[in-house]
Amino acid sequence: MSYLKKYFNKVPEAQRKTAAIAYLASIDAVHGEFPGIGDAIVKELKDQRSHLKLIASENFSSLPVQLAMGNLLTDKYSEGYPFHRFYAGCENVDFVEAAAVEELKKIFNCDHAYVQPHSGADANMVAFWSILVYRVQSKEVERLGKKTIDELTPEEYEQMRKLLVNQKVMGMSLNSGGHLTHGYRHNISSKMMHSVVYDVDPHTGYLDYKALEAQVKKEKPAILIAGYSAYPRLIDFAKMREIADTVGATFMVDMAHFAGLVAGKVMQGNYDPVPFAHIVTSTTHKTLRGPRGGLVLCTNEYKDVIDKGCPLVLGGPLPHVMAAKAVAFKEANTDEFRTYAHQIVKNCHALAEEFIHQGVHLTTGGTDNHLLVANVFDKFGLTGRQAEMALREACFTVNRNAIPFDKNGPWYTSGVRMGPAALTTLGMKEAEMKQIAKWIVSLFKSTKPLSDEKTGGPSRAKIHIEPSVLTTVQRHVGELLHQFPLYPELIID
Repeated sequence: MSYLKKYFNKVPEAQRKTAAIAYLASIDAVHGEFPGIGDAIVKELKDQRSHLKLIASENFSSLPVQLAMGNLLTDKYSEGYPFHRFYAGCENVDFVEAAAVEELKKIFNCDHAYVQPHSGADANMVAFWSILVYRVQSKEVERLGKKTIDELTPEEYEQMRKLLVNQKVMGMSLNSGGHLTHGYRHNISSKMMHSVVYDVDPHTGYLDYKALEAQVKKEKPAILIAGYSAYPRLIDFAKMREIADTVGATFMVDMAHFAGLVAGKVMQGNYDPVPFAHIVTSTTHKTLRGPRGGLVLCTNEYKDVIDKGCPLVLGGPLPHVMAAKAVAFKEANTDEFRTYAHQIVKNCHALAEEFIHQGVHLTTGGTDNHLLVANVFDKFGLTGRQAEMALREACFTVNRNAIPFDKNGPWYTSGVRMGPAALTTLGMKEAEMKQIAKWIVSLFKSTKPLSDEKTGGPSRAKIHIEPSVLTTVQRHVGELLHQFPLYPELIID
């Protein structure tokens, strides 16, 4: 029997939801073509229903957002941008992409938006290369008295190319909570440009703007990046722009993690990056609660070069994903979403407060945003990897994360990063956050490293959890998730 038939047998006609019917029908269609893939989709739903998702970079998108991706728009080539395509028959794609762009402009009050990037990393590559083309290539072409790069001789082109790849970029180090794409040595960002990183204060974990300003004046980067993946405090973007202006740097903000908080009017004034940055990049699937993908916002001066992200960096656009983005952006431009965004921060504060009450050390001593980083090594003697494993056993899903200047390195780490965006989507509030923190601490106290067979000392990966505590926490998690079910309209055994 199909999932759709089971649904119709169990749910009265008046209670049937259009989205649920469509979703279950799509699973049946996939299952009929490739049973293993259909089963994997259902297993993932069951897995996410049975675990508390505390990964700060994940969320739950709506069924309409997901359904918008599963249609014949995926079959259409549409290189170019709205109303300027290199393929015929793009009238409907034009509408979809233009609608997504207009929704973003309404949400963020920006000059221009670009919704084609397939991911946050792609959005950053579009931004980097657009800045380089605008700052270096266009000026070099003009200096040589040419109209386009096509008029350059091979020798002139080679000289211009060397200028492009030797520009300096400066972003927060991975060690301090920055992102791989902000100049990390093993990322393409540090290979296409000369990368210099800045760190947080080693004693407080906070950004030190005076120290940053001195470093910027010394290094004189072409691009100064603000943004993070594991920094639990607000950033003063007005101050960052002032610092960038002292050396004529292009100021770029990667708000992949906190875009939903900006859209939801949690981060305002100096903490809203859009009025201060030349270019803002983001993912669409974290706090913004959309499909997996990326976006770029920019001032009008960068509009023309950003719109040429394809062919500059990207391949063909994904019209079906842009359709899902448009739906998510429409959802984000509502009072309901703004209430949700504020609740994320309230929940994160509650989670942090309880951890602190339980004696857990948090990076910077707390949080101002949607995430926190807990030091599990100093108090519990666990590496981040061991804590991650213990939590997964107890039906939590988190990711290990380095703390500033981490002695255990980026693989094992000394910390765990957590964020309540997904749990807030389920409807949980402060009371649930405090209870969750208590369960996590009791679990950590009952988790011990096993001996390493090679060294004889404590293992950095293997653990033993007191069975009675593990069983108790698993039961509590199951009871809580029963009160806040994921996609309750989907009836699946």
